[in-house]
Amino acid sequence: MTALQPDTVQLWPDEVYLIGCAGAPRGNPDPAGASAEKVGFKAYNLLRMAELGLPVPPAFVLGTHYCRDARAREIATASTVWEPGLQELERTTGQRFGDPRQPLLLSVRSGAPVSMPGMMDTLLNVGLCDTTLAGMLRQTGNPRLVWDTYRRLVASYGELVAGVPSSIFEAEYAAFAGTRDEHGLDFTELRELTHRCLAAYERAAGQPFPQDPQVQLANAIGSVLASWQSDRACAYRKQCGISDAIGTAVTVQTMVFGNAGGRSGAGVGFTRDPVSGEPTLWVDFLFNAQGEDVVSGRRSARGHEELAQAMPAAWKALQDAATRLEHALGDMQDVEFTVQDARLYMLQTRNGKRTPQAAARIALDLLDEGVISAEVARERTAALKPAALTRTRIVASGDRPLTPLAHAASASNGVAAGEIAFDEARARMRHAAGASVVLVRRDAETDDIAALEVAAGLLTQRGARTSHAAVVARQLGKVCLVGCTGLRLDESARTLQLGDTVLHEGDEVTLDGNDGAIYAGTARTVIEPMAELQARLERLRAP
Repeated sequence: MTALQPDTVQLWPDEVYLIGCAGAPRGNPDPAGASAEKVGFKAYNLLRMAELGLPVPPAFVLGTHYCRDARAREIATASTVWEPGLQELERTTGQRFGDPRQPLLLSVRSGAPVSMPGMMDTLLNVGLCDTTLAGMLRQTGNPRLVWDTYRRLVASYGELVAGVPSSIFEAEYAAFAGTRDEHGLDFTELRELTHRCLAAYERAAGQPFPQDPQVQLANAIGSVLASWQSDRACAYRKQCGISDAIGTAVTVQTMVFGNAGGRSGAGVGFTRDPVSGEPTLWVDFLFNAQGEDVVSGRRSARGHEELAQAMPAAWKALQDAATRLEHALGDMQDVEFTVQDARLYMLQTRNGKRTPQAAARIALDLLDEGVISAEVARERTAALKPAALTRTRIVASGDRPLTPLAHAASASNGVAAGEIAFDEARARMRHAAGASVVLVRRDAETDDIAALEVAAGLLTQRGARTSHAAVVARQLGKVCLVGCTGLRLDESARTLQLGDTVLHEGDEVTLDGNDGAIYAGTARTVIEPMAELQARLERLRAP
């Protein structure tokens, strides 16, 4: 493990840490005190990326200490706790939080000592308000970016802090823009939409949207800490055997803007294919978007081809970062990144969730490349049985041709067949009755973690292969097809339409995770061994 240097991390006595800042007041203790247990894996890996010289936006971290109980969470919201870290961000960036001329905007992110993808909250664009809006306009010269960013803050803050249902802001959008995609709205339309969202916030919350950036930051920190106790986070910890006591840290980071135009965007990627283990970057990217657009599961993303063609320098920088991370951390990585005006910024890295097939191939390939030792490769593959290294394939039955109803992006391989279920209650009821279930949803969201537990597969109308829900589905060994543009849902009638075919809840479908095909009924399958991969594993285990 690379030692952390004083210029990339400093420890404050009250459990506030700095990442990528210019310096800190004298008298700080030894930076070696930073650990994943204290700052969470997300922040700790940000520290390691900064040490490697990768482009990481400056940040400070409130340690997991502040999540231990209700009193500690309350203390974390006090400005006396986070003001020293905020001053360091201001000194490093040359911007000031709440300043009307050179405003600093922040993201507020969760991060436990173990990976819990999408189970806790994140707020972006904190610090934007009526006063700082003019300064951001002056800084960027991009009114569309500014009004899009303000609109996003109002909606996300309303949902996560004030408890305003997201459907209220979605209804405002639909009433104003109809079916038009947000990328087609100009700045005057986004300005009007923002004002409508501000009015909707006040009606629903019973008070105006907070115009004091300090209040926004304090409440955002409190909300992120409180999300440790959210239903989905608790369900995930119970399912994965994670202790409730470890808590989450809070990372407060300088914003970079993927929604700054056509040479900007947000992406999530794996340094190798998490389904097959193939040694190639596996990336979902959205142009002119922020990170939550990709991982939320509410939007469909593109692969890396468009990014490589439109911004080759950023793509090359991402490839170089992937190589350096694998060699430094010794494993396939799951990374989140933003491109602002064609410049790459790294926001997260962690060991990526993968299928058993990918686990075997990645360990064996990293051994062959000299990245890990044979002992480490054996440890990582010790639990893999030959039965896990097989391929389930759909085959035609008799003379009846195989004709898929539609295709979607595959986030995990294998084949899943079962009855259609539109919600958790139906999925649990039919699972209890002994039926196999395929969960069908409009979006690939982590709120469906409990339903995923009892489903054989997940099919969504929107979402990316790297959305948090898809990552969790892959981790759970569930077949997952996302972003099915040919899927139409009528949840009130409990029906779905694929092409010209209408299916009802309870009808059977088959999802082919190998090529993304969707079939009516239960398709016939065969299981084939991955002979070459099994042979490589046997050679590794040979005495």
